[in-house]
Amino acid sequence: MSSHTPDTRTKILQATRQLMEDRRGLGVRMSDIAKAAGVSRQAVYLHFDSRIDLLSATTKYVDEINGLDDRLKAISSARSAVDMLDAYIEVWGNYLPEIHGLAGALFSVRESDDAAEMAWDECMSCHRAGCADIIAALKSEGKLADGWTDSAAVDLLSTILSFQTWEQLTSECGWPTRQYIEAMKTTLHRTLVKSG
Repeated sequence: MSSHTPDTRTKILQATRQLMEDRRGLGVRMSDIAKAAGVSRQAVYLHFDSRIDLLSATTKYVDEINGLDDRLKAISSARSAVDMLDAYIEVWGNYLPEIHGLAGALFSVRESDDAAEMAWDECMSCHRAGCADIIAALKSEGKLADGWTDSAAVDLLSTILSFQTWEQLTSECGWPTRQYIEAMKTTLHRTLVKSG
């Protein structure tokens, strides 16, 4: 086997991503995934216990092939809480266009598809945790603007940087990525960072 030929698990993950994006998440069954991957349905279940497990693994696969862990180092190595906030906005704003297809598919069917809902919730939990780390850093450095509780600040940050807001501004309003990133930095600095 050539080192460039993906293994069965990778083929299944690639097929899942492609079908989810092509169909906007609608009607993507395990049998469809098996057919698209060129494997048996049984082979899919040998690698993934359930559709929930498969969709969760697909989101992690997409993060892996897009180098998310390396990108996140810019946030963890930031010298201050404000730099951390800016790095998060940069990473998130540049990453969303790359995962837009899969994220959009999960988001659009999450209310009628339990597996998609669980995969979506898992991703949004990670996003919220990242926002919570930023708010905690701002607070510990005395940089969180007055009047904010930790939970309210996390709510606002995670909502302003949500997939839905990004999609509205970039897809619907036509904002380019750089405009989105700079607007988010300006808005969040004015709202959450203590001046002076």
